[in-house]
Amino acid sequence: MLVAGFPADAFGTNCYVVAAAPGEQCVVVDPGIGVLDRLDALLAEHRLHPAAVLLTHGHLDHTFSVAPVCGARGITAYVHPGDREMLADPTKGLSADLTALFGGRLPYTEPEDVAELADGATLSLAGLEITVDHAPGHTGGSVLFRLPATGSSWEADQLCLSGDVLFAGSIGRTDLPGGSLPTMMTSLRDKILPLADDTVVLPGHGPATTIGRERATNPYLREVAADRGARPAAPTRGL
Repeated sequence: MLVAGFPADAFGTNCYVVAAAPGEQCVVVDPGIGVLDRLDALLAEHRLHPAAVLLTHGHLDHTFSVAPVCGARGITAYVHPGDREMLADPTKGLSADLTALFGGRLPYTEPEDVAELADGATLSLAGLEITVDHAPGHTGGSVLFRLPATGSSWEADQLCLSGDVLFAGSIGRTDLPGGSLPTMMTSLRDKILPLADDTVVLPGHGPATTIGRERATNPYLREVAADRGARPAAPTRGL
């Protein structure tokens, strides 16, 4: 298995490519702002051919380049229906301050071919079997993508592309439209904590981590696991 990625120009959003092997088809995950040149170089380096784009959620810093990536290759973008409207109008997921900041200066185009993701579905794409877990809280349509780590460079059974649900040491912010801290804590309890400790987490921002490391050190997971009803300070990371 080949997994490679890099941070986008804006917000440090991680864009990933995942393939069964070099020279094969791949999926592109979360192509954000200013990624096209580096994505093309990464694809050429490993002789990869995108078969689909997977979106962990609908925020602009994860979706901005989805239309050109899909349009140039005639491929489908996958997103949960809870965030589908953001692919047509990214301001649906932005605060008033962020909407004013962008102010139409980033020309955005909706992808032509969009398929909706369902909780618990298994996607068979590019020779990969990818499980979808709906994990709302950061947005209403946030998802995790899980797949076997067989043949990867990690000594683990499973990879989890967590988007802005889980980071190393933190979680995604919940104060934007569609966000909810109580809903996020439920997603952490029901979708994150049941994963095996050796699961490698590839987050939407920041470095890779493992479920075991986060279970032991992440204050949000520690509170959920303890089930004390307390809440750490509101998270602020993400768009």
